[in-house]
Amino acid sequence: MKNITIIGAGSFGTALSVVLARAGNKVKLWAREQEVAYGINNQHQNPAYISDVTLPDSVESSTDLQECFDDPGMVVFATPSHVMREVANNIKPYLNGDEIVVSVAKGIENDTFMTMSQVLGEVLEGKIIQDHIGVISGPSHAEEVSKFKPTTVVASANSKSTTQIIQETFLTPMFRVYLNYDIVGVEIGGSVKNIMAIAAGITDGGELGDNAKAALITRGLHEMKRLGMQLGASQDTFAGLAGMGDLVVTCTSEHSRNRYVGYHIGKGESLKEIVSKMNMVAEGVKTTRSVYDWSNQLGIEMPITAAVYRVLFEGEDPKDLLYDLMTRNPKEEIVI
Repeated sequence: MKNITIIGAGSFGTALSVVLARAGNKVKLWAREQEVAYGINNQHQNPAYISDVTLPDSVESSTDLQECFDDPGMVVFATPSHVMREVANNIKPYLNGDEIVVSVAKGIENDTFMTMSQVLGEVLEGKIIQDHIGVISGPSHAEEVSKFKPTTVVASANSKSTTQIIQETFLTPMFRVYLNYDIVGVEIGGSVKNIMAIAAGITDGGELGDNAKAALITRGLHEMKRLGMQLGASQDTFAGLAGMGDLVVTCTSEHSRNRYVGYHIGKGESLKEIVSKMNMVAEGVKTTRSVYDWSNQLGIEMPITAAVYRVLFEGEDPKDLLYDLMTRNPKEEIVI
């Protein structure tokens, strides 16, 4: 048994608390809201997220960060990517330096273009060594993970030993964890697929058909791979769970927040209207800005990303941009 602290009692943090408890661990779950912590401790349910799931007795919650750090062997960050830096700074004083730190957030930080493991590495420098930082990624909607539906993900880290520790810690019969030592590719795949899910949602909301969505997913994978390989990632990663696997489920599932955003944009709603109705974060919105700026800086052609950016932040009509994509100069299919 390990003591494990999960930072963030949203849907995925809550789902992972179930997985980790079922694997035989004692879990402390940090929540922002007092009512969430109360519900977890007194009713064994999270009243705000996946509230129909009963949490094991070995899951406890607190809104006090210090109370959540009872000498944990592992700290799991399940916070939205845009607050990762702030939250990591807040927990740094409570770390003893021996913990394995795991991010399950999927995003690229605005302006710095850092992945979440890189943000953690920078913020926690002097307390946690780089080799103790890793990630989990793959097709894993919280609504299904929490109900023990078969889920398969990858663990990746800056060292092989840490990757293996993460695998062993999370592994259960219904939560299968593969090893992948390409942390750059794993994080790029997990982040860029959210942009493609917004685009896929737009095709559904605009009733553009299955042909259009299949093409978008396929070409989206190509964009993901192009960016990742420019940054030193392995091409094989994008054919795996953190690439194609996560891309397919996020572009097609009713559980996908990013697809939800795109769907309602395709129906004619504004981004502001859509976000105001959501109680969860669609990571792809902020990641679109990051990846658009990053690809321009690197000189990488990412037309779907650029199209989503123009829809989200410049107010362009999705159907006009679809026409632009369909009438681009013809070329060979596979060109890296």
